[in-house]
Amino acid sequence: MSAAITVKGLREGVLISLDQGELAAQLAELAELIDSRKAFFQGGQVAVHVGDKSLGRDELVGLCRVFGQRGVALSALLSSDPSTRTTAGELGLRTRLVSPSDVPQDSKPALEKDTAAAPADRSDQGVLVERTLRSGQSIHCPGHVVVLGDVNPGAEVIAGGDVIVWGRLRGIVHAGAMGDPARCVCALDLSPTQLRIGGHIARPPEEKRRRKNARPERAFVSNDQIIAERWR
Repeated sequence: MSAAITVKGLREGVLISLDQGELAAQLAELAELIDSRKAFFQGGQVAVHVGDKSLGRDELVGLCRVFGQRGVALSALLSSDPSTRTTAGELGLRTRLVSPSDVPQDSKPALEKDTAAAPADRSDQGVLVERTLRSGQSIHCPGHVVVLGDVNPGAEVIAGGDVIVWGRLRGIVHAGAMGDPARCVCALDLSPTQLRIGGHIARPPEEKRRRKNARPERAFVSNDQIIAERWR
């Protein structure tokens, strides 16, 4: 690991700090780091500190994807740049830490004002998305995700908790992204291009994705494999 990336243990989990280098190169190195230490990262909360980098939605989605594709949930994005924090919040990421001792010296805004009321574990909280997710759009959340709309092909939902889609699920979905196989995915029409729960992965048959008579289904892990049943 080069000086471009540093890793520190926190009371809340792990803090990864990125220096002022090129983001694309740092993401490639970060992917290699996670792949080489899967047992270390999986199952815990991870926060990333980007300093004063000004990162847009696409760049933050790319950062989240590095973790999501490896079954690690990114719970917080710390930055001293206001626009970066705003975008991170829109993606369902926390932008503050709870413990004063965990706050990087160059990121003073990254401290919860009410430390007594701020929970360290957000796995039972979630976000409500009241719109259809179109191709290229992503939702990343350390808790549950409820989508009132469709998840179109090319869109993705990555959640540390359960995922409920009150509509058609055609994109990529990952529930229990922090390594929890006890989570589930529910949809009125469950036909994703890729479905992951914890460390398990499944792709529905093409004929199922093309069926006309959809029915509500719930997917979960049983006997070390993902199965789907009627959602009542």
